[in-house]
Amino acid sequence: MRKIKTTMLQIWDLLVTAGPVILLAALLLVLAYRFLNPTPPKTMVLATGPQQGAYAEFGKRYAASLARHGIAVELRETRGSQENLALLQQGAVDAAFVQGGADDVRELDEAPPEGLASLGNLFREPVWVFYREAAVHERKGRRTPDTLAQLDGWKINIGHEGSGVTNLMRRLIAANGLDLAKQRLGRLEPTPAVVELLAGRIDALALVSAPESALVRMLLITPGIRLLDFAQAEAYSRRVPQVGPVLLPRGVVDLARDLPKQDVRLLAANATLVVRDETHPALQQLLVQAAGRIHGEANWFQRKGEFPQAGASEFALAAEAQRFYETGTPLLQRYLPFWAANLVDRMWVVLVTIIAVLLPLSRVVPPLYTLRIRSRIFRWYGKLRDIEEQASREGRNQEDTKQLLEELAEVDARVERLPVPLSHAEELYALRSHIRLVRRRLQED
Repeated sequence: MRKIKTTMLQIWDLLVTAGPVILLAALLLVLAYRFLNPTPPKTMVLATGPQQGAYAEFGKRYAASLARHGIAVELRETRGSQENLALLQQGAVDAAFVQGGADDVRELDEAPPEGLASLGNLFREPVWVFYREAAVHERKGRRTPDTLAQLDGWKINIGHEGSGVTNLMRRLIAANGLDLAKQRLGRLEPTPAVVELLAGRIDALALVSAPESALVRMLLITPGIRLLDFAQAEAYSRRVPQVGPVLLPRGVVDLARDLPKQDVRLLAANATLVVRDETHPALQQLLVQAAGRIHGEANWFQRKGEFPQAGASEFALAAEAQRFYETGTPLLQRYLPFWAANLVDRMWVVLVTIIAVLLPLSRVVPPLYTLRIRSRIFRWYGKLRDIEEQASREGRNQEDTKQLLEELAEVDARVERLPVPLSHAEELYALRSHIRLVRRRLQED
């Protein structure tokens, strides 16, 4: 029990001595944690797009990817890129898919919306202009169209309100010198527009979507529906910077049926994942890592590993995305769970700073601890000094000596029970030897 008591007392002495430094370190850590907020929220909102679209399909993959790290992703179904941008600016969502050329509020030389950043280009979204083969025959003397200018006067659906395809198609049509006010442009959503096309009530429709879109794949194999070949794809890309030329190779849709039966020249915009500046950096890092897994495979319009990329975009590249494209997945996340790696990654600078501040302060702890232990011994020297001074007074009788010996015996007994670490046993034994020395003097007198 005495050993246990001594050990506990030593621990208590150490805690009391180092307490101020420990409390200061804890306070600095708490303040740093609250300021840096290294732990991401457990939920986030991702704006996707209409049902059966590529954005909706990719949104499910992002949700599954982040769920592995304990983050629940709420998928917000929207009408398209324009609505996604509006939700981002309102702060209603944390991230959103945005199609290149979807914003019609500003000109190309104007600054992008404040508070938004890109996590990189994810994939190419071709401009699919499907038309009824019968519509060509109904217009006698017309050859198979290969430019938008040849669709002058056709009933064309260019996307619904809130979608990015509308503004992009307006730019492309205007680049042909056509008067938008005189065109017969529909604004139906994709699924109703396809129904109208198949029923023959419209002549053509435009979609801007990745080839993963179910509607695109269905129209590509539908008899009587043709895909517009943009013969002037290179020229369009010079006039409308939001798009670039791509090629749909012969037979890529269905090799057995040889669909398409020839190479088709298309235009494509880049799909971008956009976040708010306030979106937690750890969430941004997880999103861009998920993009690398989801969009890194080859498809009809890209080679393996080509996307995602930090290419030209209408939005500034986020710092977390820049870091990912330069160094890949952070080193610690390759070996530690995400929460631990993220915590260290975002706190290490602060931890080093705190250590640099506390290191000089910690040097005073050992001397203070030594002083506390020694003061427990040296305070009995004060009592011993009082007894010795009383013993040296003149006129001391036998009764006084007896009383002083009793006091000395009590001091000796208490010092004997004094819990002292072995490192300070020398001072304890010196005190007891001095007590014996005073006792002998008293006994000799």
